[in-house]
Amino acid sequence: MTFAYVSGDPALDLAGTVGSRRDEPADSLATPADLERWVAECDELPGHVAADVRAFESARSLREAIYRLAHDRVLGRPFDRGSLEVVNDAATGPALTVELSDAGLHLAGDLAAVLSHVARGAIALLADPHASLKECGRTGCTRIYLDRSRGARRTWCGMDECGNRVKAAAYRARRRASSTSPRGAR
Repeated sequence: MTFAYVSGDPALDLAGTVGSRRDEPADSLATPADLERWVAECDELPGHVAADVRAFESARSLREAIYRLAHDRVLGRPFDRGSLEVVNDAATGPALTVELSDAGLHLAGDLAAVLSHVARGAIALLADPHASLKECGRTGCTRIYLDRSRGARRTWCGMDECGNRVKAAAYRARRRASSTSPRGAR
């Protein structure tokens, strides 16, 4: 299974590891190894961490809390108190080690530090009144993303996964409509 890092923030990308939440939820973090791979593939996190069952369950709990809080923000409603507690508690964990070199930024730490880093990022994002959070416009996609586009006009979580599907479906619908309409009628 491949992961999509299109939400504009690691916390939202973590929340997006469950797709189609309203219809048929598809969880791409089914095992601790999946979580290890998600962290390794995320450019803004350390390259490798080890996940045991306990840490894996903590990550999934954090993921669900971040999703609920982001969804609350999108809908303009008060934050869920239980989710606030989970995210705030996770943010008190250890910090990642940050090093600057000629090669760029290097982050290191264990999974507890990664989850704490993600929780702190979620707090900063959700507390920012200027952050434009949106839910993907493709029917069935429940990914929440940070819209940094000019004029906040972005419609889909990502072009590859959702935008192309919507555009292809619209094209097919136009083709069907033009082939079933009488000749000359416009």
